Amino acid sequence: MKTTLIITFCTFFLALDVFCVSRAASSNINNIPSQYAIFIQCLENYPKPSSAPPISAVLYTPDNSSYSSVLQTYIRNLRFNESTTPKPRLIITALHVSHIQAAIFCAKAHDFQMKIRSGGHDYEGVSYVSEHPNFFILDMFQLRAINVSIPDESAWVQCGATLGEVYYRIAEKSNVHGFPAGVCPTVGVGGHFGGGGYGNMMRKYGLSVDNIIDAQMIDVNGRILDRKSMGEDLFWAITGGGGSSFGVVLSYKIKLPRVPPTVTVFRVRRTYDANFTNLIYRYQQVAPNFPDELFVRLTLDVANGTNRATFRALYLGSWQDLVSLTKTSFPELGIEQTDCIEMSWVESVLFWTDFATGTPVDALLSRVPQVLNYLKRKSDYVKTPVPQAGLELIFKKMAQLQFPMLTFNPYGGEMARIPASAKPFPHRAGNLFKLQYATNWNVGGVETADLYLNLTRELFAYMTPFVSMNPREAFLNYRDLDIGTNDNGKNSYRQGLVYGIKYFKDNFYRLVNVKTLADPQDFFRNEQSIPVGIH
Repeated sequence: MKTTLIITFCTFFLALDVFCVSRAASSNINNIPSQYAIFIQCLENYPKPSSAPPISAVLYTPDNSSYSSVLQTYIRNLRFNESTTPKPRLIITALHVSHIQAAIFCAKAHDFQMKIRSGGHDYEGVSYVSEHPNFFILDMFQLRAINVSIPDESAWVQCGATLGEVYYRIAEKSNVHGFPAGVCPTVGVGGHFGGGGYGNMMRKYGLSVDNIIDAQMIDVNGRILDRKSMGEDLFWAITGGGGSSFGVVLSYKIKLPRVPPTVTVFRVRRTYDANFTNLIYRYQQVAPNFPDELFVRLTLDVANGTNRATFRALYLGSWQDLVSLTKTSFPELGIEQTDCIEMSWVESVLFWTDFATGTPVDALLSRVPQVLNYLKRKSDYVKTPVPQAGLELIFKKMAQLQFPMLTFNPYGGEMARIPASAKPFPHRAGNLFKLQYATNWNVGGVETADLYLNLTRELFAYMTPFVSMNPREAFLNYRDLDIGTNDNGKNSYRQGLVYGIKYFKDNFYRLVNVKTLADPQDFFRNEQSIPVGIH
């Protein structure tokens, strides 16, 4: 049975302007709770400039035929695309800042939880899944403008853009500029930059956040702030501390470092033999000490029951210099000219994400991932080389488990020179490698997921003697709810301390102070957000 709800409300807009609305809205009260109907009406009645499209044009509810496709398009982990996965009450695909301001205002007024999604690559789905009965997604994918200024060697990038789009737009303007961010083109800027995203130029130029010089965000009161108006503490927090804990970041201004017109890459594999253990041991000694221009990632896995190592490199220079360098410092790998490929920097992005050689660079504009899997990720930090005896044990364990893959990302270079307190990301000098545990599978269901999750956790536990301790450090952008969560309703400081110290070490306390000032009622929260301090 339908009835008409006459809703009249008065409220203060940004503590300055008063508006009153009386509106008739038709709803089926047997199916739609009044709180939900009032929330939608609040969104639709929120003041907006005449130039802004109505929020109804970007609002998707479960009874909208496009709801499922909008929800699923940016789910990058199929674990969170099951029929049992909690679904948002609605999705707002914002086109204008007023849509974001309305979402914040109305969610606060009606006790809805807002999840902020840019690219959907967060490994635990915290940008689009919640146990809160009234949660919704603010999806940023339509806010994706990129304005590159080569004379200033900078660019403004909206948070809904992907890394591939950023790289392509830079290369459109210059073949001697790049940006030190991730190697997966479909990752969204908002989460990647906000969490301290890294890439294969970090040894030369640091992290993405080490190259951010300004930002625009909307705070909990709906104000649009830039670096000057938000202040240095808040700017510091949103450049590596997880932007979604503090507000809705609209865009970042990045500085564009110079890259050679020609770079060199290689990808070589070695399988277990008499020299395998010594090869991996030597890699640990040399990779963090290579010249800053060379980044060599190592991935260990098991193929057909045999341990295997894949070495993937980016060198900011010629193949001749790379071969000479490796023959001198790492002859065990046996790199020859035939292993090396020279290309432009933007082409190297395609190489690193396993596109076929010769793929046109406009493939970076695709927002569709090459592969979609069910997956689990975890992280660790290595501070001293794993001894050869320890490596042998790890190889045996991996051969027994078959999963996951174990990837070593070398530090050193610029990463060791930037102070740990410069950004919320603290894992700098003293670290040789960041480890990633990666398990992918292709079959849904709880039992299958539990199997692969447990395999990943088993290898993680086995690695305990070889990685950082007190705390056992972790990387925010390799989101891992195994290491602790808050209650998702009140965001306890004590619960936040558990994962916060692992992600941020001593920087966690400064982040808590910033959070307490910027968002004292803890509106911007998720399962591993920065908590408000104890009052």
